[in-house]
Amino acid sequence: MRKLLQTTICSFRRAVALSTFKMPGKKICIVGSGNWGSSIAKIIGHNVKASNRFDPIVNMWVYEEMIDGKKLTEIINTEHENVKYLPGHKLPRNVVAIPEITESVKGAKILVFVIPHQFINKLCDQIKPHITEGTIGISLIKGIDEGPEGLKLISDVIREKLEIEVSVLMGANIASEVADEKFCETTIGSTNEANGLIFKEMLQTPNFRITVVQESDIVELCGALKNIVAVGAGFCDGLGFGDNTKAAVIRLGLMEMVAFARLFCKGQVSSGTFLESCGVADLITTCYGGRNRKVAEAFAKTSKSIVELEAEMLNGQKLQGPQTSAEVYKILQKRDMVSKFPLFAAVYQICFEGKEVKEFITCLQNHPEHM
Repeated sequence: MRKLLQTTICSFRRAVALSTFKMPGKKICIVGSGNWGSSIAKIIGHNVKASNRFDPIVNMWVYEEMIDGKKLTEIINTEHENVKYLPGHKLPRNVVAIPEITESVKGAKILVFVIPHQFINKLCDQIKPHITEGTIGISLIKGIDEGPEGLKLISDVIREKLEIEVSVLMGANIASEVADEKFCETTIGSTNEANGLIFKEMLQTPNFRITVVQESDIVELCGALKNIVAVGAGFCDGLGFGDNTKAAVIRLGLMEMVAFARLFCKGQVSSGTFLESCGVADLITTCYGGRNRKVAEAFAKTSKSIVELEAEMLNGQKLQGPQTSAEVYKILQKRDMVSKFPLFAAVYQICFEGKEVKEFITCLQNHPEHM
């Protein structure tokens, strides 16, 4: 009986100890600090305060710049505002700007990637030595890369270089509106359901509602390809074609997105994923707002190049649509499928090969969907 009592007391003490012991929360690092990265930092910074799952201090890697004689990181850490990329919005005080990428990821168990896709390879090489077991990532990067077999998703680049599980987030999410806390939806693609739910807890708010789906590749492809279509929509605006024409661009662009996904994705491609926020919703909002449409409209109205307009209009941000069209075009050429994707091809040829922007309408008039 005495032995049983001692065992019971020990079990009770162990239970009390466990109930009062708080496991350290997962450290989060946001890799990137443009307008979208800063908007996401605002959400994450607020959410971690109310959760025991996450460390209350959020690191944010900031590419160092001088703003009116002061370092951008110093401004963010003292004024709690990214005055260059998200002016007018206060960031939570627990979001800490760090200029060294290796320092910012140290100890992080959750990496949130939100940078122009052109820089992901170099950054992953720098991050790799500091990755610890159990780290997971989520990519908010809208773009694709070119691999030895053609298409390479940015999540695959991260996954292979860092050897971690990577989910993606894509949706109808114009950064300034998210920062203003205007209601919107988004989609998380995660083949690992548990990770998807972690990211949902980290990111969802009453005005930023999240659906988690397993078709991660399709979610990511939608986020990349819709930017090409948005460039075409901008051409239409610049040429004065009107809403009927833009509606045709959106529909035909969506058809090319679906066709491209069915050709190049290894797993099942269900039409339902295209009805999520990452699909048709993101496509619509990007074709009526967003930087790709805006710059493409100016391109059609002026004699300036995409590079010149990007420098003039985007305050240091990068344009994704033209670059993605170039990567898609190379893949289509290798497969001898350029003719099956006339809208994608026309955007590339106008941006990079000197094709007259007024000829864009011909890719719509002679589209295979009408034959």
